[in-house]
Amino acid sequence: MRPVAALIARVILGAIILAHGWTKVIPRGSLYNFANMVAHMGLPYWLGYAAAFTEFFGGIALIVGLLTPIAALGVAIEMGVAIVKVNLSHGLTGPLGLRIPPEPLCPSSADSHRWPRLPRPRWRALPRQMNH
Repeated sequence: MRPVAALIARVILGAIILAHGWTKVIPRGSLYNFANMVAHMGLPYWLGYAAAFTEFFGGIALIVGLLTPIAALGVAIEMGVAIVKVNLSHGLTGPLGLRIPPEPLCPSSADSHRWPRLPRPRWRALPRQMNH
């Protein structure tokens, strides 16, 4: 069941990331506009292209399952920069305030079924003296 859950999570995450990248890459002029927006945030201009292509091709790679750990790392770094530069700069409250996007919280590696399992807690019954 864990491999199926990892597959579903990976495909959903890939679709979300691809949708974000699509709007930055495909419409005419959007890539140029996005790169300019990134430059106005104080980041290098070329980083706008890197972020857009990371979202677009990283989303495709996650959906297909191609080079998943590398794609997941690229997306995680890109989402981390987006959280720090966009969301945190608007403070904790307000319309553009801190909103944690769900993408970095989703396990995006196809190898997630190999993650070590945490031991289940073993609950002990309370001693009889404490039950009354």
